[in-house]
Amino acid sequence: MTSGSRSAPSTLLHRFDRTFRVWHYGVGHSHLLLRSRKDGVEDTRLDLHFEAVDSMRLVTRYEDLELHTVDDSEFARVYEESGVPQRWRDTRLVVRLRSRSGTGYVQCGRVIADRHQDDEGVPAVRDVVWSLRPSGLRTPGAPVGDPAPRRDE
Repeated sequence: MTSGSRSAPSTLLHRFDRTFRVWHYGVGHSHLLLRSRKDGVEDTRLDLHFEAVDSMRLVTRYEDLELHTVDDSEFARVYEESGVPQRWRDTRLVVRLRSRSGTGYVQCGRVIADRHQDDEGVPAVRDVVWSLRPSGLRTPGAPVGDPAPRRDE
């Protein structure tokens, strides 16, 4: 959650009925990638990008992944342990990862899920299926996350 609305209990942000694996973490840009590859049932690859990552606790595989907000105490604990300055709290999320195969969290600035037709290359146009910024959690009565998919270059 963000500092603007931490009083609510955990909320389901998004559910993916797929298996994701930790695919890459780039220290220089603080970017974490979880990937769900084509598998015979799914005909597209799905990438879950976490940008501006400050801290994380992960397992290597997430089956039927759910993204949730965190409660007040976990929010405070993650920020205390990560050492992120108080002034940055409004620009960060703490996203709880839950699945049949494990749990974890990511403290980050943004989450983006995008779809790809192939399993290897990066397409010229991003097919964003869902995204979330800290501001998406602060609007009372609004749906959680960006309301509609959009195409980013």
